[in-house]
Amino acid sequence: MKKFGVGIIGCGAIFGVHAFPLHTIENVEVKAVCDIKPVAREAAARLFNCDAYEDYHDLLKRDDIDVIHVMTPHYLHAPMVIDAANAGKHVLSEKPMSITIEDAKAEIDAGRKNNVTIGVISQNRYNSASVAIKEAIDSGSLGKVVGQRILLAWFKPNEYYQNSDWHGTWDKEGGSLIIDQSIHILDLARWFVNDEIVSVQATIDNRNHPVIETEDTAEGLIKYRNGVQSVFYATNNYTYNSPVMVEIHCEKGTALMEFDRAVITYRDGKELNVLNNPNDVLNEAEYQAFFNQSSSQTAFQTLSKWGVIGAPVTMPITWKTPRPYWGITHIKQIKNFYESLTAGVQPDITAAEAFKTQEMICAIYESAKKHKPILLNQTKE
Repeated sequence: MKKFGVGIIGCGAIFGVHAFPLHTIENVEVKAVCDIKPVAREAAARLFNCDAYEDYHDLLKRDDIDVIHVMTPHYLHAPMVIDAANAGKHVLSEKPMSITIEDAKAEIDAGRKNNVTIGVISQNRYNSASVAIKEAIDSGSLGKVVGQRILLAWFKPNEYYQNSDWHGTWDKEGGSLIIDQSIHILDLARWFVNDEIVSVQATIDNRNHPVIETEDTAEGLIKYRNGVQSVFYATNNYTYNSPVMVEIHCEKGTALMEFDRAVITYRDGKELNVLNNPNDVLNEAEYQAFFNQSSSQTAFQTLSKWGVIGAPVTMPITWKTPRPYWGITHIKQIKNFYESLTAGVQPDITAAEAFKTQEMICAIYESAKKHKPILLNQTKE
């Protein structure tokens, strides 16, 4: 079995949800890490007993690195992915692909030109609740999708943005609420419908965060070629990170997803309940041993306290304690990526697949800024 040498670019807060899966995959070896912050890269290098770099270009020169993981601020995703592809490396990037549609297209082109695989993280598609709903829709048991509603109500204090040099900016984050938080649930919603979007009409506003340039509230209407209409509302002005929600109205029933729980209700009275079990994905003891963490500081414990307002205070946010709403199914997607590379096939979520969601996100911003509906896929039959 081919063994893949891995380079990691970005050793910040989300580093842990990539590091632990990479540690568990037999034919993967992390060769080097990169971060502009010495403390971050040195801690990450100690974890894997590997080399550390300040400039990612130096990391890309290494012949023993086959795959690059990109976990940097949004505006750096596209140039780093493209540079890695041009260096002949496969790439797995955190969402979003980019902050512009042009850069997203350039990533796809770079992958094709260099014959390398580019994947983009959309880990919540692997949640048990998400999978159950997707299977019910695709099997036809719920009949055709008729409509959809999407809700995200989270909490982001001004300090969240003030403590960052890129959050809350148009040129570095590309937005805020939609491209950073809501993208997860909007991606799931689009994946459930599984058809081309023909128009997006949306508004955005900043109602409670004077320290940022970007939006903390958004709403809109997404229309699909098959006639489905999705309505969405999102805000970062709630009092805590409440469970995200998607309801899919179908001919033969409804499917309701609230973060890690799915309730599929059929018109004949049958009901299916699915609840994610973190134990199915993450072994707490192994995670704790890898990071040498006390049990009160593990991601598993953080997940078990979903929705507890005090959690951010009692459990500092570091890459050793990932935010609960990220989920833990990065493990499944990262394993799928390497299994696909080993088998010589494309992974579940390629750059081309992720582009469909990126296009939707960019259309939401364009519509809000131009105050008009944005038409997509109008030249296709």
